[in-house]
Amino acid sequence: MFDSARFALAAQEIIDAGVFLYGRGWSPATSSNYSARIDDSHIAITVSGRHKGQLGAGDVMVVDLNGDPVLSNSRSSAETRLHTVLYDIFPRVGAVLHTHSVKATVLSRLVPADEDLVLDGYELQKAFSGVTGVTTHESKLNVPVFDNTQDINALAGHTREWFRAHPDQPGYLIRGHGLYTWGETMADCLRHVEAFEFLFECELEIMRVRR
Repeated sequence: MFDSARFALAAQEIIDAGVFLYGRGWSPATSSNYSARIDDSHIAITVSGRHKGQLGAGDVMVVDLNGDPVLSNSRSSAETRLHTVLYDIFPRVGAVLHTHSVKATVLSRLVPADEDLVLDGYELQKAFSGVTGVTTHESKLNVPVFDNTQDINALAGHTREWFRAHPDQPGYLIRGHGLYTWGETMADCLRHVEAFEFLFECELEIMRVRR
């Protein structure tokens, strides 16, 4: 069984994240899904179909690392397995955020098939140092872009294998869909979202200027 006090704290972090991310336009309407670790076997995660800028205590539920509900009749996001895979393979991960910003969605569609988005030479790449260990702009960050699919179990398996082989990565894109990123704490995770959004905007502006 999970600790109810730790669940309450995790749920409030998720609610607060929703207010922030919706306010920035990165999680419009009922899109996106957020989660936070409760313990080694349980996570708190948003209930499917809830408006992320208006989350309340009843809009967050508990699932185990198989994605199965615990003491709840609610249904979690269809993409729950994309969250639980990350908690399973990265024991230090404490929060996962999936957002649907315009910039992440558009940029994911511009990256050629079977290629990564390469972020190179940006000072803000140091925002991911807690995951990547990189403390200089003189580095490259390869962000994988996975094709969108309704077969979430297959995509979860694909991401599991990719991140086992590339453990020092802070996030990925799903083509035409959005961003997944994670961190040891919710604060770390929110910082990663902000950093990615800045870098995505830079990449799109470079593409525009070069046309």
